Amino acid sequence: MLWRYKWSLLHSPQRNQILKGLPFLSIRLYSSPEVCPPAKSHESCRENLTPDHGIFQKDRIVLTPQIVGFTLLNCPSDLIALSFFMWCGKQHNYFHDSQAFDCMVSILTRLTKRCKTVRGIIQELESVGCVIKAQTFLLLLRIYWRGGLYAMVFETYEEMERFGFTPNTFARNVIMDVLFRVGHVDIALMVLKETQFPNFLTFNIALCNFCKLNDLSKIKNVIRRMLREGYYPNIETFHLILSSFCKMGRMAEAYQLLGLIITGGNSLSVNVWSILIDGFCRLCKPSIGCDLMKKMLLVGCSPNVVTYTTLIKGLLASKKFDVAFSLLNSMESDGCPPDLVLYNVLIDCLSKIGRYDDALDVFRCMSESKLEPDSYTFSSLISNICLSRRFSLLPKIASGLAVEADLVLCNSLLNYFCKAGYPLLAVQLYDYMLDQDFIPDKYSFVGLISGLCGAGRVEEAVNVYHGIVMYCPGIDAHVHTVIVDGLIRLGKCHKAIRLFRRALTEKHPLDGVSYLVAMHGLLRRGRVTEASNLYSQMRELGYCPNAQMYNVIISYFCKERDVKMVRQLIQEISEAGIKLNSKTLIKSARLLFKSHSTLNKLVAMWNSGLIPDGAMNELLVSCCLEKCNTNYLEGYLEDNLAVDSSNNLDDVAASVG
Repeated sequence: MLWRYKWSLLHSPQRNQILKGLPFLSIRLYSSPEVCPPAKSHESCRENLTPDHGIFQKDRIVLTPQIVGFTLLNCPSDLIALSFFMWCGKQHNYFHDSQAFDCMVSILTRLTKRCKTVRGIIQELESVGCVIKAQTFLLLLRIYWRGGLYAMVFETYEEMERFGFTPNTFARNVIMDVLFRVGHVDIALMVLKETQFPNFLTFNIALCNFCKLNDLSKIKNVIRRMLREGYYPNIETFHLILSSFCKMGRMAEAYQLLGLIITGGNSLSVNVWSILIDGFCRLCKPSIGCDLMKKMLLVGCSPNVVTYTTLIKGLLASKKFDVAFSLLNSMESDGCPPDLVLYNVLIDCLSKIGRYDDALDVFRCMSESKLEPDSYTFSSLISNICLSRRFSLLPKIASGLAVEADLVLCNSLLNYFCKAGYPLLAVQLYDYMLDQDFIPDKYSFVGLISGLCGAGRVEEAVNVYHGIVMYCPGIDAHVHTVIVDGLIRLGKCHKAIRLFRRALTEKHPLDGVSYLVAMHGLLRRGRVTEASNLYSQMRELGYCPNAQMYNVIISYFCKERDVKMVRQLIQEISEAGIKLNSKTLIKSARLLFKSHSTLNKLVAMWNSGLIPDGAMNELLVSCCLEKCNTNYLEGYLEDNLAVDSSNNLDDVAASVG
């Protein structure tokens, strides 16, 4: 099998070495999101085991899930419990429920620790008289899969083949899902292609995982094959695929899928309408979202709080404040009160668009609705404080709040401490998070690296970064950007550039911001040619700067007086239809205004609306004061600004000034 060559990486001995080298990476790195909840399940088993659940009916044993669960919980031997579980699974017309499998996760985990290997467990079962069949391995696969013990899933599959059993479609489905979960997507795809008799679960597993990865082409390929094989996605899978298309901005594919849903006999639920509205809001087209809401009302489908929240968020992001607050009033008058999620969204959106006081007013209104803030509320408030740089507000807001600390809240506090100038507190908070058994994510890593750099602990920051990259190779680009930026701010440009070059060589995920920060470091070291080459490489890889990035990049190259690069960037900006701010325009003009072609390009941008009138006037005055090509400017004024030729440039400058 193609997946074999990597499954051994998941074995615990190697992972123990990882933990010694990098103690804040948890052994649960590859664990399943499902939790084994035996405690509550055990109580329910005992409560449900009443005299009415008698095990004898007409002199024969009648198994019930309550009896099986109670027996498993009270069995003194894990080995006997496993053999009893397997025996029950063979009985006519009896099927294990989810609670029984949850109970078996704990039992099999203890048995695995004692026997060390799957072969050891099989030998133990044989010693108590169990006949080993293919069903034995399938049950072990299912229990390990449910418990997130992925290394044991691979081992069970291999042991099944060694015993001469051919894994069926169910076994291959399990292997494929686990391969997706541990990041071996290409191998999982091979398993899918090689499965001779795929069933509904086969395609459903592939679709769910490709939706999580936002892999459009593979989603479409799996749907086509699924339909050819005679299987049809259920409504939950349809919703997942539709949501994935909308998140990727692929509304054409979303409407095609919508047609498939309708032709399959499914009506458009409020969830489908909400997903479509969210898709258009993500494309910054909330007006279409408003039209969709009107249509859903016309067909008799009432929007719920999720629909309202989605549309209000989109309207606020597009700065259509009046429409957003009007919709909020309509929502309340229609008897759909805001919930905690909507309040959190309002606080977050208002903070991001600079309406910091309005966001705090929304927070104060929560008590009137008798809603208790959660960690997301507090995190949004911390974001508000950091964006407005009113750091002294945190103690006042936090006073009296009883919010349970979770990873989201701790990450927000890490960000706060770094931006408020308390990097050592950020490092201490990270240590506290580890003590509380939080599993750090990319935001935690960013906070730790920022804290170490802010405290001037360069070597520790670099060592932590190397550890993260070594054991989390697919870590987000922001982590690479933060270490490079932190080192540049400390004046360690050479070390920062070396780390960036290494990230490029090792093909770690980087984005446009990563390249921008690296170019800054190169330009600070006077390595203009390398910075220009790095920009060209960034464009070749498909990273297109936005307006903010173009402003920063042009400012860099203007400072270095790199005329060739500035001309190239002005050309790109003109073709892309991107607006520049006036400061960047003036810097560019001062460097390039002696060039008639460049002036023509700027005039063309002004005529197309990319340069506001005020900015253009300011640009002209600045160039007049710099004593640039005044003859050409006089001709330009006559041709483009309808200024009488008798008015000299000094008069224009005076009138603008």
